[in-house]
Amino acid sequence: MAVTGWRRALAALPRFVLAAILLVAILDMLAGVLLRYVVVAITDYFDWPTVSFFWVEEVGEFALCWLTLIGAAVAILERTHFALAVLTHRLPLRAQRIVERINHLLIAGFGLLAAVYGWKLSVLNSTLVSPGLEINLALLYFSTVVGGGLIALDGLGVALGLLHPRDVVRPEAAA
Repeated sequence: MAVTGWRRALAALPRFVLAAILLVAILDMLAGVLLRYVVVAITDYFDWPTVSFFWVEEVGEFALCWLTLIGAAVAILERTHFALAVLTHRLPLRAQRIVERINHLLIAGFGLLAAVYGWKLSVLNSTLVSPGLEINLALLYFSTVVGGGLIALDGLGVALGLLHPRDVVRPEAAA
């Protein structure tokens, strides 16, 4: 029973990380709007020194990268990626499952490729810092390693039958 609890907690971890990053991104955008349209107007009116808000864009860029790549991995198990079923729905159920497994093997291969090249890019840019906040740019590119690794793990897990994506109700099945 304890193993099941750990598995659920581990499976929920990317979703909690996404929620936290999304909260940071929303607060960052709100701060940017407040600083740009309220604080700048007040400082201009009273002829006070300007308030610098260069950091808002950088925080948003970092959050967007991490949200996109972790979200892509979560979307594999949630089945929220775009899919176009032109031929596969006409195949027998066994053939549909084979095509789905091959598809997830290709997804895992893409994730692994992204992780490997993301790692190379992180190492290559580890001496660079962002212009505003001076955060090491390897942190930005490491999102590709984490996201690609999660994509590879989820794709491989589904292809091998170890992970089960959420079922999708098809229109013809609902009728």
